[in-house]
Amino acid sequence: MEAHTTNYKDTFIAVADDCPTAVGEIPPVKGDKKSVANIQFELVSKNPYRFTSDDVLFQVYAERNELTEGELERGRKLFFSKGQPCFRASPLTKRYGWGVHSDSKGKIAIYGRETDEYARFVNSGDVKVVKAMKSSR
Repeated sequence: MEAHTTNYKDTFIAVADDCPTAVGEIPPVKGDKKSVANIQFELVSKNPYRFTSDDVLFQVYAERNELTEGELERGRKLFFSKGQPCFRASPLTKRYGWGVHSDSKGKIAIYGRETDEYARFVNSGDVKVVKAMKSSR
């Protein structure tokens, strides 16, 4: 079974052109279940450069599907047996104003679009810059 990946290396995902916010916003919690955006934000903001994109996206899947400890390994293999949307399609980059930097090991951190760090990544030429996907066509 071929494993697909969403990981980037030495890349910065800039917010989508149609992102409605000028600053990085904490995704609001609605109801009693955390949204994809809530889980992604918590994992990455509290653990900069600790997880890869694959780690975060699978953790969201595992949490939302209530996988047990014993189901994680098999669940991860199944999850990545087909292609998954990467952080270019994340609500963090499309809706909430966060850019995602992947370091040389593929570990990620987020930066609000209003920050100096965000501007440095976008303008430095040190990393490849790709845009998040637009919400509308």
